[in-house]
Amino acid sequence: MSPTRFLLAAAAVAALGAAPLAAQAQAPAAAAPVAVQGDLIDTLKLSGQFSTFVGGIDATNLTGLLKTNKNLTVFAPTDAAFAAMPAADLAKLKADKAAMQKFVLHHVVNAPIDSTKIKGAKGPVPSGAGDTILLDGSDEAGALKVDGATIVQADLRTGSGLLHVVDHVLVAGQGAVDAPAAPPADASATAPAR
Repeated sequence: MSPTRFLLAAAAVAALGAAPLAAQAQAPAAAAPVAVQGDLIDTLKLSGQFSTFVGGIDATNLTGLLKTNKNLTVFAPTDAAFAAMPAADLAKLKADKAAMQKFVLHHVVNAPIDSTKIKGAKGPVPSGAGDTILLDGSDEAGALKVDGATIVQADLRTGSGLLHVVDHVLVAGQGAVDAPAAPPADASATAPAR
């Protein structure tokens, strides 16, 4: 075989082999399942998939709260979820401790909310930040969402609360329910006729 034909054949084999590799590189790797290992904080830390979220918890002195309160639900974004966030937004958040604390608390609900309470329902619940997050289990395919993020692993019962893994960070107002254009002046005016 001539050197030219050999190089052409090698280039063709390389091109054919590169296509599947390129497709694999573009598809985000699925996160490994999270195993419960103690309380919320231990589970997040030992998983190795939540270093950015745990860093925010530690930086805002919320570790003790999440280790000891047994009635919390935490919607925890993975490091891949933070990687999808604009870098400037993440840097700004890390530089402002009060904003980071409010951001972390927006991922926390002061009540146990397992997937059975989300399935088939849609509505806001108060977050630990004092605003609301939108839980949405109305998808016919069965996807459970919170503020537009998909719950990719639900109902992890830790020693200090319930953990749901989400694929995007939750942003206040992101999943807000549309408010009526003009609220009625009198609640009885909208009551159904009997």
